[in-house]
Amino acid sequence: MKKRIIILTLAGLVILIAVLAGVKYLQINAMIDHNKNFKPPPETVTAAVVKADSWDTALTAVGTLNAIQGVTVAAELAGKVVRIAFEPGTSVKKGDLLLFQDTSSEEALLPGTLAQVNLTRTNLARAEQLFAKGMISRADLDNAVANAEQAQAQADTIRAAIGKKTIRAPFSGRLGIRQANLGQILKEGDPIVTLQALNPIYVDFTLPQQQLPQVRHGLKVQVTGDALPGMTIEGRITAISPKIDAETRSFKVEATLDNRAEKLLPGMYVNVAVGLPTPLQVLAIPATAVLYAPYGDSVFVIEKKKDNKERLTLRQQFVRLGEKRGDFVAVVSGLNEGETIVSTGVFKLRNGQEIAIDNTLAPAFQQEPRPENN
Repeated sequence: MKKRIIILTLAGLVILIAVLAGVKYLQINAMIDHNKNFKPPPETVTAAVVKADSWDTALTAVGTLNAIQGVTVAAELAGKVVRIAFEPGTSVKKGDLLLFQDTSSEEALLPGTLAQVNLTRTNLARAEQLFAKGMISRADLDNAVANAEQAQAQADTIRAAIGKKTIRAPFSGRLGIRQANLGQILKEGDPIVTLQALNPIYVDFTLPQQQLPQVRHGLKVQVTGDALPGMTIEGRITAISPKIDAETRSFKVEATLDNRAEKLLPGMYVNVAVGLPTPLQVLAIPATAVLYAPYGDSVFVIEKKKDNKERLTLRQQFVRLGEKRGDFVAVVSGLNEGETIVSTGVFKLRNGQEIAIDNTLAPAFQQEPRPENN
């Protein structure tokens, strides 16, 4: 009896296992069939059309600002400072008095010299009358002329010394820091103050010799710099050096800039962009559309395919890139104008993938992007 029960129990277990195995088999087959027929939903992407564009071309360099006129006003003659007539850092006009040196010695000598001038002129007039009557010789007349000229020269020398000790601005501009003090004995050549004419102002820069044919007088120049946040100052090329530097194989260029606001100061370094008249014709695409890789850069071209229904698929296309400008990059080869490409999120895509286009969240691509939080 026990043996029969054991056999029936074992038989039941075998049947149960067989049933479970059959159910599992059917489930696995169903999953396999489902996976064979399963198609993932299309990946949503943003798209952009490859467009032909015209980019302004420019030659870039680093330049140095120089005053159109700039000097260190210095003493021409030795003398004591008795008056300072300027304030450091102010603007002056040509001829404005800057400093006066002691001229008491010259002023003391001048009246006697002028008296001598008057006397010699009177003697000369008398000698001319006498010579006309034949009462004196030519030698006496020449002596009277020489005495008059010598007296006048002495007076002019004293006046010149007084003038040189009365120091005036040689041109209009802005003064720098005062380097002379009241009562100081200045020697010949001692500095008094710097004077810079700031408007207009020069920017000097160098370009490689191969760019010489592209540069000519009158080309527009744009200047930016760390000292000019958010500002661009324009000017034009006014001088091109006729000599190439034998060591650097470069040539010097000078441009003149409007500096009425006097934001530019001599000695500053700035970034210079020389605008060229011939624009660059390019095929421009968003830089975010490029999948960068060591073996080559590529983009995903969107194509329409028709089988049971029309659908959009991707074709990975390798490209050769050119200049980058703002949010865009130029394509040298690999794409044609009018093709549609994926503009963002290309790192998650694959060749042949089915996609759907949704540009509601597509960023606004610009050549000169200006972030709001800059």
